[in-house]
Amino acid sequence: MKRKILIAAVLFCFVTVCMAAIADFSGKWRGSVTTPDGNEVVLTYNFKIDGDKLTGTGESQDHEVTIDSGRVSGNEFKFSVTNSQGIVIPHKGKYYPAADTCGIDLDFQGTMFHTTLKRVTDK
Repeated sequence: MKRKILIAAVLFCFVTVCMAAIADFSGKWRGSVTTPDGNEVVLTYNFKIDGDKLTGTGESQDHEVTIDSGRVSGNEFKFSVTNSQGIVIPHKGKYYPAADTCGIDLDFQGTMFHTTLKRVTDK
């Protein structure tokens, strides 16, 4: 009986540590979206993960915004940013640890955009 409890406890700890490692995509990420008029907009995000809370900043075209209402659940996440015109832009995404990428869908006033972010490594 004690052995079963010990094995269950060890497995629980292992799974918990693995899930924490998988969900921790803290750092700098970059991708781009193409606007309806054909322009490419580069997006850079600086994610900070603390438990299930996602904070940080987003940047495009030399404008920086703060990440609001960010939440992480496993490898899925959501947050919003408010641009300089006061427009709230919801984001939903998924972190793919094997590829070290994030797929994000963002909704800009009813127009959906998708981007794949790649981790930025400063060398």
